Amino acid sequence: MPPIRVLIVDDSVVVRKVLSDVLGADPELQVVGSAASGYLALAKIPQLNPDLITLDIEMPGIDGLQTLKQIRQLYPKLPVIMFSTLTERGASATLEALSLGASDYATKPSNSDSSIGAREHVRVELIPKIKSLAGAGTVLPARSLARPPLISSRSAHKNIDIVAIGTSTGGPNALAAVLPVIPADLPVPVVIVQHMPPLFTRLLAERLDTFSPLKVREGQAGQKLEPGQAWIAPGGYHMTLARKGTDVVLALNEDPPENSCRPAVDVLFRSVAEVYGPNVLGIVLTGMGADGLRGAQRIREVGGEIFVQDEASSVVWGMPGAVVTAGQADQIYPLDKIGGEVVRRVNSPGLSAAAVLRAAPARA
Repeated sequence: MPPIRVLIVDDSVVVRKVLSDVLGADPELQVVGSAASGYLALAKIPQLNPDLITLDIEMPGIDGLQTLKQIRQLYPKLPVIMFSTLTERGASATLEALSLGASDYATKPSNSDSSIGAREHVRVELIPKIKSLAGAGTVLPARSLARPPLISSRSAHKNIDIVAIGTSTGGPNALAAVLPVIPADLPVPVVIVQHMPPLFTRLLAERLDTFSPLKVREGQAGQKLEPGQAWIAPGGYHMTLARKGTDVVLALNEDPPENSCRPAVDVLFRSVAEVYGPNVLGIVLTGMGADGLRGAQRIREVGGEIFVQDEASSVVWGMPGAVVTAGQADQIYPLDKIGGEVVRRVNSPGLSAAAVLRAAPARA
C-alpha cells in the first residue's frame, strides 16, 4: 500500500516543522507539502493531491473554518483533521469545524511541553487518526462487512431502564443526529461517553442541549439520574453509576485510562450493566479503535441489548465494527434510524424494535 499523502496547513513555522518531522518519520505517511495559510492550501490541493489534510484553526486571512468550508465545497470526501489549541476558544471552534464537515481533530501540544514531549504528543494524538481516516488503520475481517442486520429475540421481553451510548471519531455529529430524535418525555435517562478532552465535553453538552428535546449536561459526581436527561462523561474522567438508596447517581474517577481513553466506554458500560442488569440498551456509534467491545459483551452477558451504527454511515467503523465482528450486536442500523429505534425499544418493553415494526397494522 502506498504511503498516505498528507498536506500540513498551519501558519506557525515551528508547528509545520514538528508535524513534518514526526509524520515524515512514519513509513506509512508522506508529507507532500505544507501551507502557511488557507489561501495557499486551497491552491496546493489540486497540485499535490493529498489523501488527507491537517488544518490549523487560527490563521490570518481566511481562518481554518473558512478554509474548511471551501475544501468541503470543492473536495467533499477529502479527510480533514483540525489541529486546535486546548482552550475554550479552540474547543468551541473545533466543535464548529466538526459540524461543518471536519473528519476529526487533534489538540496541539501545550506551551509547557518540551520539544521531545511535543513530538510525542503529535505522534500519539495525530498519527493513529490519520491512518484510520485515510484507510491504513486496522482492517476488520471480511465476514463482518457482509453480515446483515440482526433480529434480536433474546431480550425481547425485558424493560429498558437506561440507554448508554459510546462513541469517538465522528461522534459529535452522530450524537447531533441521534439525540434530537429522542423526545423530552423519554421515560429513562441516557448516559454517554464521547472521547474528548476536558473542556470539549462541556461545550459539546451545551451545544447538543440547544437543539435536543432531552436536557443534555456534562456529568457531575452525585447527580441523580432522571428520565429525559442525557449526561456526557467529562473529559479526563471515567463516568460510572452507583445506587444510593432508591436512586441511581453518577460517579466520576481518575482511574488509569482504558483503551488509551479516559473517559472510556468500557468503564461506563460495565457500570451500567452492574447497576441495571438486563434492563440496559447500549449503543455503539462511529469511532476509532475498539473501546466499548468489552463493555458491550458485559451488557449482553447480563441480558441487556446492544445496537450499533452500520459501516456505511460511520466516519470510522472501528468501535461498532469490533462489536459486530465479536458477535455482540443485537441490531445494526444506519445513523438516521438509530434515534427512532431507541425510542421504539424503550417505549415497547414487551417487544424488540423489529417486532414492533412487524406488529404495526398496515396502512390503507
